[in-house]
Amino acid sequence: MHGFRPLRVLRIAAVVVATIAAAGLVVMALWNWLIPPLIGWHTLSIMQALGLLVLCRVLFGGFRGRGAWRHGRWRQMSDEERERFRQEMRWRCGREQPPGRHA
Repeated sequence: MHGFRPLRVLRIAAVVVATIAAAGLVVMALWNWLIPPLIGWHTLSIMQALGLLVLCRVLFGGFRGRGAWRHGRWRQMSDEERERFRQEMRWRCGREQPPGRHA
């Protein structure tokens, strides 16, 4: 078994930091390109963009793994349950009548 490899740990840490910085730069660039001209709000700094990313993750993504609901519950549903779920979603999106009501 190989011992502790500090160089590998540093490379992984550098990739993680670079990825987070790149995501912050993308958010900052998109915000500064769209929002001030459209709405008149202030531009963002890189730290504010990273904070916005974290805020969006908390509000919309949570801290659970990706796709946990789809991969867990969806696979356990029968075909009838899946169809009822689809009908409910269509109704909620305004595409058809509520389930059980036919005009």
